[in-house]
Amino acid sequence: MLGFLFGKKSKDIAKQRLTVVLAYERKGLPPNIVDKLREDLINLFSKYPQFDAKSIEVSLRRDDSDKEELWISIPFKN
Repeated sequence: MLGFLFGKKSKDIAKQRLTVVLAYERKGLPPNIVDKLREDLINLFSKYPQFDAKSIEVSLRRDDSDKEELWISIPFKN
């Protein structure tokens, strides 16, 4: 409920999703490449106890100069 009150507006979420879809198309990437990559990384890093594999994040991002980059976060366990 709090996410609804204080979260992003649906138009912002839709815009973000559309941006990702367009980025995939421009790069010739399959639409689910980020999900597949995340699954592969989870499987790989689950073998190493020092990493928090369940919290791995993978996304396509655009920086200030309008460049697109693949962003991957693989956190360490405390």
